[in-house]
Amino acid sequence: MSILKVARMGHPVLRAKARPLSASDIRSPRIQQLIDDMFETMREYQGIGLAAPQVHASVRLFVAGLAPKSAGEAVDDEDADDRQSVPLMALINPEITPVGREAVEDWEGCLSIPDIRGRVPRAREIVVRAYDRTGKRIEMRVSGFTARVIQHETDHLDGILFFDRMMSFESLTFLDEFGRFWSHREVVEE
Repeated sequence: MSILKVARMGHPVLRAKARPLSASDIRSPRIQQLIDDMFETMREYQGIGLAAPQVHASVRLFVAGLAPKSAGEAVDDEDADDRQSVPLMALINPEITPVGREAVEDWEGCLSIPDIRGRVPRAREIVVRAYDRTGKRIEMRVSGFTARVIQHETDHLDGILFFDRMMSFESLTFLDEFGRFWSHREVVEE
């Protein structure tokens, strides 16, 4: 496996709509290797999700899941279970449908926008339909942090960055200031 270079905000690949993958593409050694490398890259940079465009591959694919917590990393008790429950997944050609109209605003970060945080509104609960890495069609109903991660990563496949979803830039902060003034809530890079 390889650690891939992460595209940073300003690179055109992050603003382009990624192309869907066919069934034969999904099972190809090239895409299977890309998935493995994306998981490795996500772990290396301590992310919770990583979309293919973020590693310069303009295809509709993302990986997500929570790496084991480091010793000494603090989380609010109510958030800890939610964040630790994000399953490892590789989703291909995802389609999201919000369940209900409830939206929740919470902190997000992004490996392509290092050291910046902001509060982003997202649907509390969604249904996602996609293909897994074997090409099997799957459907999941998820809520909370898992729903947030899936929405964030799917946005990357449409050329959307979390800034684009913010209702106000008042919460926009550098990571150092976040730690000093806002860190009562943990933020994991997506």
